[in-house]
Amino acid sequence: MEFTTEKDSNYKDLDKMTVTEILQNINKEDQTVPQAVAKSIPQIEKLATAVAEKMKDGGRLFYIGAGTSGRLGVVDASECPPTFGVPFDWVVGIIAGGDGAIRRAVEFAEDDMEQAWKDLQEFDINEKDVLVGIAASGTTPYVIGGLRTANEKGILTGCVVCNSGSPVAAEAKLPVEVVVGPEFLSGSTRMKSGTAQKLVLNMLSTTVMIQLGRVKGNKMVDMQLTNNKLFHRGVRMIMKETGTDEKTATQLLEKYGSVRLAIDNLMQAL
Repeated sequence: MEFTTEKDSNYKDLDKMTVTEILQNINKEDQTVPQAVAKSIPQIEKLATAVAEKMKDGGRLFYIGAGTSGRLGVVDASECPPTFGVPFDWVVGIIAGGDGAIRRAVEFAEDDMEQAWKDLQEFDINEKDVLVGIAASGTTPYVIGGLRTANEKGILTGCVVCNSGSPVAAEAKLPVEVVVGPEFLSGSTRMKSGTAQKLVLNMLSTTVMIQLGRVKGNKMVDMQLTNNKLFHRGVRMIMKETGTDEKTATQLLEKYGSVRLAIDNLMQAL
């Protein structure tokens, strides 16, 4: 069975195209990705709802994947603490081959059916948690093995794949399938498939964090103030939310070190 992610590109003779033609055709293909994601919103909704419920009860969200898929999971997990002010162990991204594989591919790491569970055991994963496998092809042994063992242990599983009817989706209790079709560069799933996965992960983690109360209105009130840009953003958020002046907002943020705490304390004092 040939999956769509492995099919030949709809474009011929890429090496004979002008730079403009290459760029325009890649862009043309990229524009189809959000449409494919939209079709999968009911599946994403089920997964996001389940993850939020688990995390409200003290569970964690784990991502496993290889190559581009693994890197995207690591990126999404690593951005949750600075964006939402959550502990680093609330959302965990694991890539086949270990953290070194984030920068440099580790040969055959994705082909080990047993390794994902070994990697997950280092975090004491349990039935309170959710495991989401990320695999563009939906055939990655590392991901299949991890999901299969998690199911056996009573851990809720989900996935994000870019083919329909894949082995990974068959293992996941809550699969998300975003079928984007052949890549511009045949088989290069870092392109449309990677973009689709990134969009889904953005939707999943952001929805979950909103459900967990880590957003107020439309603001990241729990973000970590790790640089001057973010500190000044925090000051503006306090000013807009409370109507106070810049000097007062700055003093409050310096005092409490948190946009949420600064707003709450100022509102209580009024």
